[in-house]
Amino acid sequence: MRNYLTRDNISPRDFLKLAHGEIKKYGVVVKRAEIVHAKKLPTDIFLVKDEKGLNYYSKKLLLTTGLNDNIPPIKGIDNFYGKSIFHCPYCDGWEVKEKLIGVYAKNKNGFERAVALKTWSKYVTLYTDKRHYLNPQEIDVLKKKNIRVVSEKITSVEGTTGKLSNIVFANNKKERCDALFFVNGHEQQRNIARSLCCTMNKKGIVITNRLRQANIYGLYVAGDISKDVQFVVVTAAEGAKAGVSINKEIQKEDFKVR
Repeated sequence: MRNYLTRDNISPRDFLKLAHGEIKKYGVVVKRAEIVHAKKLPTDIFLVKDEKGLNYYSKKLLLTTGLNDNIPPIKGIDNFYGKSIFHCPYCDGWEVKEKLIGVYAKNKNGFERAVALKTWSKYVTLYTDKRHYLNPQEIDVLKKKNIRVVSEKITSVEGTTGKLSNIVFANNKKERCDALFFVNGHEQQRNIARSLCCTMNKKGIVITNRLRQANIYGLYVAGDISKDVQFVVVTAAEGAKAGVSINKEIQKEDFKVR
């Protein structure tokens, strides 16, 4: 995990362990359950149901369901993902500076990613895996920045103990590569948001106001499902803003009742 002050390079599992340990003193109860459905009842109460059929009720609901990265179906990639194969240059570019960096872009245009990675290394290669999305102007810019474009079909990746060493092509040729960044998109985990009838944009991202509230009263959203900058520190900030908004909303409702 990167880009979080005082927690740089911590594993997500260890980060969550620390977080759960800290929130216990505030009386927070952590339930390890997969929520499969949610809806708002006519009584203005939210009902969420887990995979075991258990129901939970709340006045307010905060969604932080995140997204899934579309990992390219390349043989051996699972051995290196998160160690020497990445998707975010802002998270892992510094750690591989001045190394042999590759950009894998089969289903999307990898021009911007390749150019961005020149910030960290002089040695950047764009692998298109038999596809061609580049226009003449982009090709010209890549040449001027000394970014190679390799279009041969890739069959696998090689290395040891999580460290990438080679890209392997269909013709059995190999090419040295220390780190690979893929451009393959991601998918929002939006099933719960859909079941709640959230308003979404064309990318399937939940639309919220500046206080993180969705179109449904009492429903808030933070993190990857609501914005397109997938940093943990951004999610934490959005969650904090949503928490304050929820608290103020409940206080106003309580004041009206009294």
